[in-house]
Amino acid sequence: MKVTFWGTRGSIGTPGRETTRYGGDTSCVAVAGAATNHLVVLDAGSGIRRLGLTLPDVVTRIDVLLTHLHIDHIVGLGFFAPLFRPDMSITIWGPRATSSLLDRLGRYLSPPLFPVRLRDVAADLELRELPLGNLTLGEFTVRGEPVIHPDPALGYRVEAGGKVLAYLPDHEPALGPSFPGDPTWTSGAGVARNADLLIHDAQYNAAEYIERVGWGHSSAIDAVAFADLVRARTLALFHHDPGRDDAEVETLLHEAQGASRGVNVLAARQGASIELAQSV
Repeated sequence: MKVTFWGTRGSIGTPGRETTRYGGDTSCVAVAGAATNHLVVLDAGSGIRRLGLTLPDVVTRIDVLLTHLHIDHIVGLGFFAPLFRPDMSITIWGPRATSSLLDRLGRYLSPPLFPVRLRDVAADLELRELPLGNLTLGEFTVRGEPVIHPDPALGYRVEAGGKVLAYLPDHEPALGPSFPGDPTWTSGAGVARNADLLIHDAQYNAAEYIERVGWGHSSAIDAVAFADLVRARTLALFHHDPGRDDAEVETLLHEAQGASRGVNVLAARQGASIELAQSV
């Protein structure tokens, strides 16, 4: 399983605070397995545009898993080139809500906000709400569970080849009743338990988080505590604050590494890939 970061930010970067090392696009992660024609994509932030421009022609099936429908996680959809390929089959999965996924995405992908409607794209497109339990997508087994974040939001567990990726880009586990003492009562622990790679919200430092409790995001220190609690092997700090430059991301990374009780901690970097080798 190969995991590639195409967007790592919480929203578009602040002018004058640009980052060259960690990237400026919003949430999008691609997951590739052994089958060269199939790709799983986690979220459709502005980073999905870059992914679409580099996608080889051999890829003809894409499953897009949306954690939630805040604009920074769907803003790239209309600019995703594979939507306009007639040989492409795309399924967009999202959380259950009181209105259909088509109605919710259609508010953005329709005039006057966008000139092209979803029904007019060339690809074979299907929109589906994520079912309960495990979902099989080619070689991947996927499970989504509700997590603490405003509006319906999911965390995802993706398994293939004996390896586990957990993706919780917008998550505030510290609001749980016993964090970080009991995984049974901790938001997101079910999808993240024993993950080989945990991609987790780390937008704030400790001082910033105190002033933003309840906003739905985590401090880097809490992300480490969560990773230790679920016994993840590697933690990728994600959803970098849009106002943070490279040096500030690295300062936060060093603080997180110092707080770890054993998990390997890195900062997600746009364009970087991580290989999770198949278990023998």
